[in-house]
Amino acid sequence: MLNRYPLNRIVIAINVFISALVCLLIIGVTGCEESRVYRSINLSKTETINSAPEKSSKEEFRIAIGGMITPREGFAYYRKLLDYIDDRLDKKIVFVDREDYAEINELLKSKAIDAAFVCGGPYVDGHKDFGMELLVAPRAYGETVYYSYIIAPKESDTKSFEDLRGKRFAFTDPLSNSGKLVPTYMLAKMNETPDSFFKSYDFTYAHDKSIQAVAEGLVDAAAVDSLIWEYTNRVDPEYSSRTRIIKKSPPYGIPPIVIRKGLAPEIKKNLKAILLTVHENVKGREILKGMMVDRFVTIEDSAYDSIREMKQWLSDREISVNKQNKAIPDQS
Repeated sequence: MLNRYPLNRIVIAINVFISALVCLLIIGVTGCEESRVYRSINLSKTETINSAPEKSSKEEFRIAIGGMITPREGFAYYRKLLDYIDDRLDKKIVFVDREDYAEINELLKSKAIDAAFVCGGPYVDGHKDFGMELLVAPRAYGETVYYSYIIAPKESDTKSFEDLRGKRFAFTDPLSNSGKLVPTYMLAKMNETPDSFFKSYDFTYAHDKSIQAVAEGLVDAAAVDSLIWEYTNRVDPEYSSRTRIIKKSPPYGIPPIVIRKGLAPEIKKNLKAILLTVHENVKGREILKGMMVDRFVTIEDSAYDSIREMKQWLSDREISVNKQNKAIPDQS
């Protein structure tokens, strides 16, 4: 049973602040480009990237941004990347605003969106469930992998993951690999669960919010995406500098860009070519620099096998535990 903590009210406040910040970023990105006119459609939470007349007759191509490898401060660069794609793909790019991984997977499954930036965990689920396809992946800091960092307040006495027994903990999204699956797997290897091990836990739905929650003492520790912690620590270390890494997981396949099953081969080919050559363009390199991405590269499905193995091990363990529990006679 999920323990709800006063963190909820803080998360709501942070959500409001982040929403306002995103709006300011959007205004800032578009203010110096007269040809860009962003319009919001409240019913479906979408925005047309470029509503210029020559784009009005084009078929829509819907992209969602779920698994960012930057904190929300880097969101403007993702918008610039969508602008970049819009200028080169013979489609009208529509940005679909979603943060929940499960919802993005459902939109891809129903073909309500065509492509998305996702986390490794949701990719593994979507690939198995409905044939979600890899398109490309970012290479960041010279690698196409990332890690789960378990972080604690810099001044705390916590030295290891095992020291977190009876403490308050923050996960990110229930489907997140680095922010939920990895720490749950760590606990299971200790014959523990979040309920048995932590005093309380909650979901922040953003890695940067988890970093802030730890820095401000709202929780005693959190599991976060290494890429986001490293980006924050380089660009704006206000909160990350008040945390420290107490455990680093093994490497996992980096959050990829994916497409829905059944996307027209020609569209897939063109979009892939655009992304694989972003680093060759002056404007593209500036966007990648802001995202702290070296370039986009092709990536094999096998890069995510270690995530699959964790999921399978946890599933097998749950089945085994349930069988054992059923075999125990009821003493009541």
